[in-house]
Amino acid sequence: MLLARYQHEFIEAGCDEAGRGCLAGPVFAAAVILPDDFDHHLLNDSKQLTEAVRYKLRAEIEQKAIAHAVASVDNHEIDEINILNASFLAMHRAIAKLHLKPQFLIIDGNRFNRYADTPHHCIVEGDAKYFSIAAASILAKTYRDDYMKQIATEHPEYDWHSNKGYPTIKHREMVLKIGYTPYHRRTFRVSDPQLSIF
Repeated sequence: MLLARYQHEFIEAGCDEAGRGCLAGPVFAAAVILPDDFDHHLLNDSKQLTEAVRYKLRAEIEQKAIAHAVASVDNHEIDEINILNASFLAMHRAIAKLHLKPQFLIIDGNRFNRYADTPHHCIVEGDAKYFSIAAASILAKTYRDDYMKQIATEHPEYDWHSNKGYPTIKHREMVLKIGYTPYHRRTFRVSDPQLSIF
């Protein structure tokens, strides 16, 4: 069962990202402040939900959240500062876009670069423990999926409408066969799927 808050003294925002392990496209992040009485029986880590449920929950989260924001860091910035720092930067950008300034942050994962003077706490698998982080994971995931579906029309051979930029066998085969697009992360290694051990 997910919890509403990590602490009850300060205005709290949950943060999460989507797309760290992809070969192409930006990393997206979201920050969400939910009311204390928020509850939803379906809300969970976005990876545990179907696409249809994620989009249904996104509409409810955006309707009921006190504040929410989504931001991204593109593949060129990822190549410049590395994916870990890009993930933190995307979260910073999302937090900065909130119309209500949070006084405390709960972050999915075990590392984070401090945002301004706002205290934070990192929570491993936090998207399966706290509503606000789960909500952030859903917003980050669905907005990134929307973006990848949009650019998939420019490069249909990479199957982004299905794999969303993750390193599937077909995606890796096409990179090795025809090369990178302007959306690919050049610093990410692409191995031959025939040599991979599954």
